[in-house]
Amino acid sequence: MTRAWWSWWRARPPAAGPSATRERWVVVDVESSGLDARRDRLLAIAALAVHVEGERARIALGDSFEVVLRQPEPTDRPDKDNILLHGIGVGAQRQGVEPRDALLAFERYLAGAPLIAFHAAFDETLIERACRATLQRRLPHEWVDLMPVARVLAPEVGARTLDEWMAHFGIRCLQRHQAAADTLATAELLLCLWPRLRAQGPVTFAALQRLASQSRWLP
Repeated sequence: MTRAWWSWWRARPPAAGPSATRERWVVVDVESSGLDARRDRLLAIAALAVHVEGERARIALGDSFEVVLRQPEPTDRPDKDNILLHGIGVGAQRQGVEPRDALLAFERYLAGAPLIAFHAAFDETLIERACRATLQRRLPHEWVDLMPVARVLAPEVGARTLDEWMAHFGIRCLQRHQAAADTLATAELLLCLWPRLRAQGPVTFAALQRLASQSRWLP
């Protein structure tokens, strides 16, 4: 993956979803003003589609989305450590897309597709809070957390964090804790798990959800 390609991908404006495929899943990652999904603000959303055709899946690099939401004027000093983590400075936050427009564009991009994230509760809570505050409704999309799916499919690995899973499978990430890069790493983890997922039976989003629910029984 070259830096030129990366710059092109990040520069793409929000776009509508592609023409219909057999199945389209969307990997999502967000950036926030802090680590408390119930209180902190949604700063950015990145998403990348995985196209599922029968028993095969591929990452659709051209089917992606990224947006920074415009933030209100800060009432206190910005958290410099947080900004260093995600790289979205105060200027970029002030020049972002109006939240309503950003969330409507994200909804159009999804086009009804189900969503996958690593530690999905964090991403889902931030997006749902933003949608309720801005659109006065939530997005009615299904979610699945890839972390418990990975634990069920590869219990011998014993990994918990995305970094640990990436290290196990040799997944490289250009810039960790940057939403667009993390979506690609998460999508690559899904494809690394794909042979084990296929061995479980027909590959469907409902099958992913069932596997995620099984993790509660793991020690």
